[in-house]
Amino acid sequence: MRNIAMYAVTLSILGVVVLTEKQHGWKRINKVAFSGFAWKNCGKPDAPAVLKTLSVSPDPISIPGDLTASASGSTSVEIRAPLTVNITLEKEVAGFWVTIPCMDEMGSCHYADACDILTQLIPPGQDCPEPLHTYGLPCHCPFKPGSYALPESDFFLPFVDVPSWLTNGDYRLQGVLGGSGGTELGCLKVALSLHSE
Repeated sequence: MRNIAMYAVTLSILGVVVLTEKQHGWKRINKVAFSGFAWKNCGKPDAPAVLKTLSVSPDPISIPGDLTASASGSTSVEIRAPLTVNITLEKEVAGFWVTIPCMDEMGSCHYADACDILTQLIPPGQDCPEPLHTYGLPCHCPFKPGSYALPESDFFLPFVDVPSWLTNGDYRLQGVLGGSGGTELGCLKVALSLHSE
């Protein structure tokens, strides 16, 4: 798939992979597991960017460990810079959902341009990472209108550093994609449980 909605979720939950131990308030863990993964679109019925299918296994997902994923989605408009992403991350505490503020660019954050983030992660001229390269899927803006599909593919998730506030519990995340002029392009909600050692 790899429409931009998938990038938003990946950067918000698994984006810790690209950060280092040098950052204040981060800790090394031996193992983290995500379980009970669920998702749904939360955009308007006529939203241009839609995630149609997303399957991940096993349950729980262990880091470090192997992950199998497949996904599909579509966009009816060209997705290009500047592409805003507004993330709201909440944790259940004593039966209430508490919003986690933006800290070290993680949590409930506003990203002014996800296209720029993709360019930093994968510099122009560099091939898209596997399995995107094999299936001819783009990893840079602009994303042309059309359908995108990632067949079932295997990934290895390496050791990560996590922020000290990311503790065991149930989480839910909402990512809203915005285009120029404040236009909402799509919205995705994700729910999961986290357990770290």
